[in-house]
Amino acid sequence: MSVETASGIAPSDEAGVSAAVAEAHAQGVPLAVVGRGTKAAMLRPVQAGRTLSLRNLSGITFYKPEEMVISARAGTPLAEVEAALAERGQQIGAEPPDLRALLGSGDETGGSVGGTVAANLSGPRRVVGFAMRDLVLGVRFVNGEGEVLRSGGRVHKNVTGLDLCKLLSGSHGTLGVLTEVTLKVGPAGERTATLVLPVADEAAGVAALSVGLTSPFGITGAAMLPEAALVDGVSGPAALLRLEDVEASVTYRMARLQAALPGGRVVEGEESRALWRAVRDAAPLAAAPGEAVWRVSVRPSGAPGVVAALRGGIGARVLLDWGGGLVWVAAAATEAAHAAVMAAAGRAGGTFMLCRAPDPLRAAVPVIPEEPRALAALSARVKAALDPGGRLNPGRMRAGG
Repeated sequence: MSVETASGIAPSDEAGVSAAVAEAHAQGVPLAVVGRGTKAAMLRPVQAGRTLSLRNLSGITFYKPEEMVISARAGTPLAEVEAALAERGQQIGAEPPDLRALLGSGDETGGSVGGTVAANLSGPRRVVGFAMRDLVLGVRFVNGEGEVLRSGGRVHKNVTGLDLCKLLSGSHGTLGVLTEVTLKVGPAGERTATLVLPVADEAAGVAALSVGLTSPFGITGAAMLPEAALVDGVSGPAALLRLEDVEASVTYRMARLQAALPGGRVVEGEESRALWRAVRDAAPLAAAPGEAVWRVSVRPSGAPGVVAALRGGIGARVLLDWGGGLVWVAAAATEAAHAAVMAAAGRAGGTFMLCRAPDPLRAAVPVIPEEPRALAALSARVKAALDPGGRLNPGRMRAGG
């Protein structure tokens, strides 16, 4: 069943999604595929004749806490899934961010579980290997011709052949329309505590984060608040190192961590959780209205150089996460600033993503790095196999693709 709205088609079941895509394919109509609209400002603007919204395809369909597996329809608010997990002392390990404030889009329900997987969004726990795509056990999706397909399942070791779960994670709706997602989940820590360590600059901050991450103390978050940032009484510049576990373990390990990195203070409980929600959602970046926002992924050792180049060249403000491996950047929304970000990422051997900018800039510049020729050819073959008419989110990631 599909519901026609002022903004397009909003099916309430998988059959409706299949019918909508099949019709668009037959008519040659490009489709803008959205979940709950919170990530519309990311990457390039999609030029489409019709919008396919998954917001009515909602609800948790399967949850086995003892097996640490949950399935939900793609339009289910991520907050609904997280609330169900919290009732059983569990969580999504990837700690996906809520970017509504940063991107200025979406509604009070927040992002969807399908949109989070499609964008492969991971938060601070990425430093311990919790990438969103690695938690996807199975998917159901509709390809560009309207066929319903599935990959993976509801058990932890189930993939043979091509892993479409990982292929669709991070594809931003350009390869298929997710209708259901199955995730691996895990226990939530009984206690959380964060060491806040004042540092002189990014080089000192990354060095402190490296000490924590290479220690045996089980760090689950490693970020650096920029100068003048203030989050619930915690100010920067400061390195942040988080521990999560049972009470006795956190107490013991925090004492050891403080001995290795003296001079800081510890925040705990809700204060610690609020601090990491802010880091997760890039709130300390304090991006002003009209500014562009980028994510630069780089080796942590390269982060200070990237920061110095962008701060000196375009007056950028930054926020470091993932031990310095993720650099959030806010600066003027100009092609010159974008070129500077591309160049700084390239010199450091990293990559970039334009997360937020006015539509003219998003349409005019590469929002992610160009692929090497061999990889681009492979990507084109995958796209042709899953969306042969090129109807799904055309141009979302690259011009003409």
